[in-house]
Amino acid sequence: MTIRALHVASELYPLLKTGGLADVTGALPPALIELGADVRVLLPGFPSVLAGLADLKPVARLERTFGAPEATLEQGTLAANGVIVYVLRADAFYERPGNPYLDAQHVPYGDNAQRFALLGWCAAQLAQHLDPAWAPQIVHAHDWHAGLAPAYLRAAERERGRPLAKSVFTVHNLAYQGVFPAQQFGMLGLPSDFFGIDGIEFYGQMSFLKAGLYFSDRLTTVSPTYAREIQTLAQGGGLHGLLRQRMHDLSGILNGVDYTVWRPSTDTLLPARYTDTRLAGKRACKTSLQARFGLPQKSDVLLFGVVSRLTEQKGLDLLLAALPEIIRRGGQLVVFGTGDPALETGLQRVAQTHPESVAVELGFDETLAHAIIAGSDVVAVPSRFEPCGLTQLYALAYGTLPLVHRVGGLADTVVDASLENLADEAATGFVFDRFEPEALAAAIRRAFALYARRSEWKATQQRAMREDFGWSTSAGRYLALYRELV
Repeated sequence: MTIRALHVASELYPLLKTGGLADVTGALPPALIELGADVRVLLPGFPSVLAGLADLKPVARLERTFGAPEATLEQGTLAANGVIVYVLRADAFYERPGNPYLDAQHVPYGDNAQRFALLGWCAAQLAQHLDPAWAPQIVHAHDWHAGLAPAYLRAAERERGRPLAKSVFTVHNLAYQGVFPAQQFGMLGLPSDFFGIDGIEFYGQMSFLKAGLYFSDRLTTVSPTYAREIQTLAQGGGLHGLLRQRMHDLSGILNGVDYTVWRPSTDTLLPARYTDTRLAGKRACKTSLQARFGLPQKSDVLLFGVVSRLTEQKGLDLLLAALPEIIRRGGQLVVFGTGDPALETGLQRVAQTHPESVAVELGFDETLAHAIIAGSDVVAVPSRFEPCGLTQLYALAYGTLPLVHRVGGLADTVVDASLENLADEAATGFVFDRFEPEALAAAIRRAFALYARRSEWKATQQRAMREDFGWSTSAGRYLALYRELV
């Protein structure tokens, strides 16, 4: 039988992207459809979402609007792959320029609770035939923005006295929890007993993420190691108790890579294309990258790349402390991203002092991200914690060896170039255990040592490029989970 599943999220690549969540919601539904599932997506009507969909047509008017003058449901298709997307039109909530969650001062919008309660409520309505032509058997909610969908489903089932759809809730990053004042609980229209320690209440406030974790039938997160880590005090963000209670409902399913977007042999954003057996194009990408960032164009220099939010979560403070190791050994570093002003300034200061070794550019641009992943020899992802991480998976596909901290999805996807792993032909990158500058510096030294042994370096590169983290394996695991529930 064909399983009907609705994915509920706040962003989807290529319509809207602020992070890895969009890559997942952009790639997982089509991968599930390929395996025979009937999958649709529900998104808020942000400007770029409305602009990017074809054949938009109305489906229904919503009887509840959470304070917006009006709200309607429309349906369109994603031109790239034909995925059907429901769009929640409430222009008073979503018709805003720039970041979907923050105002021009980078402060979260004051009505975010209403904006995303409406999203969760609408998902539960779709499970009750809001669209007469289609209703899901599975509502799959992603991150805190969709966290109320399982709660509204549970409330509707109580009211109707019969089961509706089953729910799956995926945590992409437990650090973002959607916490709002308790006074706002009344406007949600949920049963009063849903506000409690067994429910949406979180240290005297309410948490949309907790609602998803508590009320959904099954929980997933984006790597096996992260699924274990979030059950600990250190990484559980105050929710480790609930997650431990629900450990039998929780699975870690690794994110995949969309190889139609990330494959060096077909990537039109690169100055030259290449494969694991013909690596000459990779050298051309390196020269072009050095030129773009004004670094000396030397092919024999070890070039490190960083494409990241410049934050402490991403371990960029650690990299800053270990930078002298790269400079002293004659390496180069290219950094691209934006984030914490102190880190931006610190990195720029090193670039000004050592312009022949370090180049920093603030911003985000998909084309330049591809160029850095392809042109670097090593991509550094020294994150403090990392639910899955996609950058290291892109790097592997491009024969750029990842240098990572052994946490979350990084631990699940990169095999350290230790002597025994090199001997066993298993190594694909460099992994350090302790989150401290000396441990990172030791991994940097190992990268220089391997780079000096050219044939071993090339063999490791080719092994990395042959790894398969495509979506079909992960999509198969989600589909198995849906079948179990239905």
